[in-house]
Amino acid sequence: MALKALDIYKLLPRKNCKECGDPTCLTFAMKLAGGKTDVDLCPYLDEGARAILGATTRPPIRIVKLGIGERSFAVGEEFVLYRHEKTFYHPPGIMFKIADTQTVDEIQAVTTRVLNESFSRVGADLRFSGIAIENASGSADTFALAVETVEKTADLPLVLMSKDPAALSAALTHCGTYRPLIHAATQENYEEFCTLAKHHGCPLVIKGNNIEKLAQLAKDCTTKEVQDLMLDLSPESLQAFIVRSTAIRQLSITRVAPDLGYPVFLDASVMEQQEAAIALGISKYASVIITHPLSQASAKAALTLRQNIYTDPQKPIQMNPGLYRVGTPGKDAPVLMTVNFSLTFFTLQGYLESSRVPCFMLIVDTEGLSVLTAVAAGKLSEMLVKESIKKFSVEDEVSHRTLIIPGYSSPLSGRIEEATGWKVLVGPRDAAEIGDFLNKEWKQ
Repeated sequence: MALKALDIYKLLPRKNCKECGDPTCLTFAMKLAGGKTDVDLCPYLDEGARAILGATTRPPIRIVKLGIGERSFAVGEEFVLYRHEKTFYHPPGIMFKIADTQTVDEIQAVTTRVLNESFSRVGADLRFSGIAIENASGSADTFALAVETVEKTADLPLVLMSKDPAALSAALTHCGTYRPLIHAATQENYEEFCTLAKHHGCPLVIKGNNIEKLAQLAKDCTTKEVQDLMLDLSPESLQAFIVRSTAIRQLSITRVAPDLGYPVFLDASVMEQQEAAIALGISKYASVIITHPLSQASAKAALTLRQNIYTDPQKPIQMNPGLYRVGTPGKDAPVLMTVNFSLTFFTLQGYLESSRVPCFMLIVDTEGLSVLTAVAAGKLSEMLVKESIKKFSVEDEVSHRTLIIPGYSSPLSGRIEEATGWKVLVGPRDAAEIGDFLNKEWKQ
């Protein structure tokens, strides 16, 4: 079991030397308990304490990185079973699967789609993570050619899927320095696969449908000096996946079975219900999900679900404060002030675009809180509005001095007028009514 902060503190030298970067040993202990710092940062820890703390304070699920460069991503390093307990940190990589038996044009088309396709939602660009290449032909040369085609088309994280070490070796000559994920070692072939993974510095998937045997296989691979592992649970059904993935998550985060403390790999493309498997994998602990290329509707659904699950529930999605234009507003265009909670921003922006009234949106920084919450918490104030008008040079953009504020901020209207010298109009509480409001009330 993980040690608590006070238990860790008792093992520290308690010198408060600050050489670890923290002001006190207690602060350092609290960070260790949360897995937010490294035990090796303490220069005065004796070897016995270091061995104890190293085993109990590292993340219960090892972080594993795929790829090199801008599109690389990390998975693992999770600490909780349920998101509301804390948060989930690393969204699963969703990767499109191609076979080396496909034509060069087909391979290039899928690769280009993953490279360029993105969906914008609440201020974030959502996209798929990379390409999985299957050695369906059984030929090492054909597999190597498919990998080479992908590499020449785009710089994306890869999964190399083959049972043949010779085929993997041929493919790795084209991408071995870019940390592709190798799939998959079993109890029968793990020594050859570990040799490849170690030589090229690649993460390795290990495969099995028995949790106890999978733990032993993980232990065997670490003795071969391959530390970056992922677990393929080989589920024969969706039920089997959820049972095994949940069991592994529980055993890992409680440190009951530290040999299972690795991210989970799911090949949804071999499941009877691929889209259901993707949704289940996102929700229940898969860190890399392989799928056949999805339709536009299914792609948006999968990426939206991933964003929802892996958005920190304690940290609202925020827009950057500033002055935004809707349409091509002129000097006489209305100025509408609102908060930087992304849902508020995009809701209001959508209704303003529908109204076809060119205008400005003055977005003030309420730390991502909604209008009503920001008013109640004192985050939305007349001084914030005054500072925002000045900071974003609103007076240079319009010839009038009239500001429209949200209906739920009406208690601030008089104070905003006094602080800014601007006339304040109180808008509707429901953003859906903003079009009618502007048509009736805005006359300059």
